[in-house]
Amino acid sequence: MTDAVGSIDMPDAEDEVPESKKTRKGGKRGKKGPLGRLALFYRQIVAELRKVVWPTRSQLTTYTTVVIVFVVVMIGLVTVIDFGFQRVIKYVFG
Repeated sequence: MTDAVGSIDMPDAEDEVPESKKTRKGGKRGKKGPLGRLALFYRQIVAELRKVVWPTRSQLTTYTTVVIVFVVVMIGLVTVIDFGFQRVIKYVFG
């Protein structure tokens, strides 16, 4: 079945990559030794950390409070369910 561009079995000529064109190996890492690669790695870490949007103090306080309240609620829920199972097991097995 064909459409306006071409067929499923035959890809368009523009999509094909010539085999004679090879990609370079290594890039920035190809010519450096282990210490150069380690330095590049740390530079990339610092660059990524600069992109991070850090929360303000009030946001951090809010997020921390929400997490602590959620954990306390879940502890209470698990405790209630545990006591319920304990009573059921005592009733069934005496």
